[in-house]
Amino acid sequence: MQASIRQIAQSGSFFILLIAGASAAASDLAWPPELPGGKPSATLQTDAFLKPTETLREGVEIAKTAPTVDFLYYPEQNYAGRPWSVWGDSLAADGKLAADGKYYSAIGDHGAPQGHAFVYEYDPETKRLKTIVDVFKVLDMPEGHYVPGKIHSRIDQGKDGWLYFGTHRGSTRITTDEYHYKGDWILRYHPQTGKTEVVVQGPVPKHCIPTSVLDPERLIFYGGTAAGNRTDPDMFFAYSVPQKKVLHSVEHGPYRYLIFARSTGRVYYTPEDEGPLFRYDPESGKPPQKIEGTIGLRAATQETPDGFVYTVSTRGDGTLWRFNTKTEDIEKIGTAAVGAQDYITTIDADPTGRYLYYSAGAHGGSERDGTPLVQYDTKTGTKKVVCFLHPTLKEKLGYVPIGTFGSAVSEDGSKVYVTWNGSRAEPNRRGRYDFDTCALTVIHIPEAERQP
Repeated sequence: MQASIRQIAQSGSFFILLIAGASAAASDLAWPPELPGGKPSATLQTDAFLKPTETLREGVEIAKTAPTVDFLYYPEQNYAGRPWSVWGDSLAADGKLAADGKYYSAIGDHGAPQGHAFVYEYDPETKRLKTIVDVFKVLDMPEGHYVPGKIHSRIDQGKDGWLYFGTHRGSTRITTDEYHYKGDWILRYHPQTGKTEVVVQGPVPKHCIPTSVLDPERLIFYGGTAAGNRTDPDMFFAYSVPQKKVLHSVEHGPYRYLIFARSTGRVYYTPEDEGPLFRYDPESGKPPQKIEGTIGLRAATQETPDGFVYTVSTRGDGTLWRFNTKTEDIEKIGTAAVGAQDYITTIDADPTGRYLYYSAGAHGGSERDGTPLVQYDTKTGTKKVVCFLHPTLKEKLGYVPIGTFGSAVSEDGSKVYVTWNGSRAEPNRRGRYDFDTCALTVIHIPEAERQP
């Protein structure tokens, strides 16, 4: 049977690892990654974070005060992945359910057919990352059976205190009967007890779960799927945790994200990056209904206090949209791009709903714009770069952050957490950086840069 990447690495079979697909550059790196001096974290505060690149667009502002940035490498990266990468959105818990304002995120080795994916807890008080879920160990599948190498969904917390998330494949070619594939899993973890358990496997049989959102009150897990055979249509499903059953499952589900309106309990999605909007209302008991309007939806914020959800599409320089959860009105409000990059897969609103935070270049290339963290002012329409992380992180720590799929804002709006796909190696033959190592930055937004 084919061994997992982790098993290969632990066996010392270096040449087998290269054949298995890890890049030579990544394999030449030291594993696990370490900061200078072997320290668990690094903290930087320098005006170099405010130095723009030549790609910065006219009219984009730059912060006047540089933020403090905490930096950490993720644990478990003890071998070269295929590559180590983040694909799912993160959670900054609000502390109301004994989560104590911690940050939860996930990375994986993209391995197949037996991959390794992990969930982590970051404590801002101690500045430490702790592995809390090892999916490989939790599932405990027989050798040769499919184990997911990615967590591509959101991490969300329910009113019961559990954190919910879904799993996803590494390679697209191993979700087959050859590897005993029955469908991916919904899992949950309890921060107080440290227990992880399977909620259900294959809510849509033989489908992966690349996107999700949880209704924390009703404990309905909403998902968008990708067929294991790569030919059947994507699906939307609503799974009731208390009832332990799928409430609805329909074809042509979410492209890669869902809008959740906490005030109404309704969810919305589009079957493509920019397209017609579908609504699912759990109170009606009916399947999703197409409603009037078109919106771009590659990523979305949570609902703001004034009843809006902000979304972004990959078309038109990363078009920004505002969705009114009460009236269901849709408004195109501008573009998100501040440089050459426009692909955004995670966007967060601060607790007031005034400021949005994001970084373009999710799938790589963010460093060409200096890896900027952008603050968008919904009141004025102003785009401001809070910091340019590249090349300062490379010069100081030897790391190039090149894109993200997971970020969150702290409950007081003072910190932006970003989990990065990044590189410790030199550029490839095309002059581009490849994913090899995941890292976390905690960007402390100066109070002067977030005035009400």
